[in-house]
Amino acid sequence: MEKNFIKATEKYCDVDSHVAAPLIRKSFMLDSPIISASVSVCGLGFYRLFVNGREITKGHLAPYISNPDDICYYDTYDLSDVLSVGENVIGVILGNGFMNCFGGAVWDFEKAVFRGAPRLALEFFAATENGELSFCADSSFKTHPSPILFDDLRLGEIYDAREELEGWAEIGFDDSNWQKALTAETPRGEMKLCRAEPIAVIKELSPVSVTKQGDAYLYDFGINTAGVCRLNVSAESGQKITLWHGEILKDGQFYNANILFKPEKYTFYNDYNQTVRYIASGKGREVYTPSFSYQGFRYVLVEGITEAQATPELLTYLVMSSDLKTVGGFSCSDDKVNKLYNMAVNADRSNFFYFPTDCPHREKNGWTGDASMSSDRMVLMYDVDTSWRVWLDNIRKAQNDRGELPGIVPTSGWGFKWGNGPTWDSALFNLPYMLYKFRGDTDVIRENAHAMVRYLQYILTRRNENGTVSVGLGDYVPVGKVRASDYDAPVALTDSVMVMDVARKANEMFSTVGYTHEADYALGIYEDMRETIRRELVDTETMTVAGNCQSSQCISLYYGVFDKDEEQTAFERLLEFIDAKNGAFDCGFIGMHTIFHVLTRFGRSDIAYKMITGREYPSYGRLIDVGETAVVEKFMPDPINSGSHNHHFLADYARWLTYNVAGLEMIDSHTVKVAPADIDGIDFAEAWYDLPCGRVSVGWKRGENGEKTINVTVPDGVKVIN
Repeated sequence: MEKNFIKATEKYCDVDSHVAAPLIRKSFMLDSPIISASVSVCGLGFYRLFVNGREITKGHLAPYISNPDDICYYDTYDLSDVLSVGENVIGVILGNGFMNCFGGAVWDFEKAVFRGAPRLALEFFAATENGELSFCADSSFKTHPSPILFDDLRLGEIYDAREELEGWAEIGFDDSNWQKALTAETPRGEMKLCRAEPIAVIKELSPVSVTKQGDAYLYDFGINTAGVCRLNVSAESGQKITLWHGEILKDGQFYNANILFKPEKYTFYNDYNQTVRYIASGKGREVYTPSFSYQGFRYVLVEGITEAQATPELLTYLVMSSDLKTVGGFSCSDDKVNKLYNMAVNADRSNFFYFPTDCPHREKNGWTGDASMSSDRMVLMYDVDTSWRVWLDNIRKAQNDRGELPGIVPTSGWGFKWGNGPTWDSALFNLPYMLYKFRGDTDVIRENAHAMVRYLQYILTRRNENGTVSVGLGDYVPVGKVRASDYDAPVALTDSVMVMDVARKANEMFSTVGYTHEADYALGIYEDMRETIRRELVDTETMTVAGNCQSSQCISLYYGVFDKDEEQTAFERLLEFIDAKNGAFDCGFIGMHTIFHVLTRFGRSDIAYKMITGREYPSYGRLIDVGETAVVEKFMPDPINSGSHNHHFLADYARWLTYNVAGLEMIDSHTVKVAPADIDGIDFAEAWYDLPCGRVSVGWKRGENGEKTINVTVPDGVKVIN
């Protein structure tokens, strides 16, 4: 697709100067029946596409969320069934998206060098019985302001229904008073067809309750997830309705301070954040759905409506996510455990909008560390293959000349000075590794090999005098700590272990695709880093790791720092650290990714199960008791202080449940281990996983004598081990 872009105006939207999303239309004639027809559309940041009045957009927030200096995505549509002989009309609404992402001031999006008014590239082609017709977006396209007076991915929208132009994308509409489109600056990014799954409505929810709070009405949808509300109202012309979206209540009242940044430190536009404002036309029943934003919420506080309007039918929650196929599942006899598993599913789903995000409300950022620590769980639950590979394209584009990676992707440049480091950067390795191991994908290795080598070369330049690495964030959000970076495990340990681990995985991946030189290079780094960690950070007399804490000990056991004959002693030290906390976990998110699996490996699944299902703080079971429906950002004594109440990076317990309660542990795409742990109180459990070659399933039931009956089904060619 060619880089021929147009725009409606030189001005672009901001909180201080609202600029309406533009309508863009093109009328054209076809003089004979159509053989084939298509249109390719690149809307920066977002677009909605209409043909002859019918919307055909692939999904919400099309085409993608990317840095236009890196990649400009487009979509192609078959128009064979929507065009006719005579006049036809193509109509587009443009949203700001990442092109003008001013609501993310914390991460410097408003300072992006590419920032500007939204723009459109479009190519049309039709083959008819009398010949061919083709055109691109140019000054023959007409533009006009839309009723969307303000839109931002994070902040929300303002919509004035009085400004609607009925039939604007239909045949016969008079656009003689519209303005001609302007030629737009050409983005620097590569034009690329978007292969990622679209964002779809996966279910609709009605409120479970509507209650009055002061002059407003509180809508509770029963679950904290992500999407938008569809407003359905009869109102007077000019009536202003405001929807405030939030995750939690405080003392029974709507509360959204947890998703607002401290005003003395950041400008995050708190009067706008997660807010939708609608101005009614007064023309009978009005239905409105936001076009270019989404929110993370359970509760909506509605201002500006009457008691008569405050019905359950006023709002419908359109729950959204990337349209990923579910490829794995788990259930057991304990309803509490099933709820915990479903909380992880909800957190993953509501944090997957083209790529894994950290939260669906406050940030909506593609934090690499969050995705990396969730990668071996997500690949067991969803068909992430294509979406991950598309996001990896963007990660590679974000890598700088040194080989360094930012902590968020996409970014306009933020995330190199803070927010990255080996645990975050490991996404470049872990995502391809998981697709290789569990989906049998080797192309993803070849696509990312050069970037992986560049990163390994870079990180070696950041070694300390003693050979360790300590350049980024560490065991983030430790239990009970107000400061998320107040770790017990030293950064020199977690960073060095992560470098060791990604080098080991790189060696395996490079060997698989025949990149012998690169494999040897990565192996050398792995061996050197492991030796350095053991020399500098492990007391080999007591097998205690620097930091003297649960995280240091379980991370080192999980990633293979100890020799086989040392592991039992090292594990006993871990048990001592656990006993010191009365049997509770006391880790950050890297430790939480490892501790349950280490406990099971050494025969103490009972401790892991109690940690997960217990009702005392800190535990996952307590989350149910305090009303959570997704996994929180951090464990704090007062649940209100948990930061985000919809995060996925602490949800690795769901992988543990599949592997150990059900007993279905995927080793790779050809091998499955079946070894359910003996957990008191569980009478049956089952899990399944769709490999590329077919479904693997394990189910067991406890008989009257306490013995388990295990049923295993695997496709041909898959090996079962115990």
